[in-house]
Amino acid sequence: MKKVIIKHIGPNCLSSLHLDIEPGDREADCSGIMDPVGVWVRKYGEWAIIHRCRRCGHLSSNRVAADDNPMKLMSIAMKPLSQPPFPLEKIEDIYSRK
Repeated sequence: MKKVIIKHIGPNCLSSLHLDIEPGDREADCSGIMDPVGVWVRKYGEWAIIHRCRRCGHLSSNRVAADDNPMKLMSIAMKPLSQPPFPLEKIEDIYSRK
């Protein structure tokens, strides 16, 4: 995943526009909306947002801005736990067999 400089449309939606192929080059022809799909923690505890382009599927990472909505960031971070890719009952089944 290449680092791409992204300017959020707003601190509450955390979406942005797909403008760069390489950071700052403004060479992307796509101009699709980049949706926030995840967060991760960089070295030394800095958070970054993972964006996916609606139009072409390109993934990129960009550091969290000081004015980004912390509740929206936590909502994105918690999504995998609140919507697991399997039924939660499966976990109980696995541990009850032991």
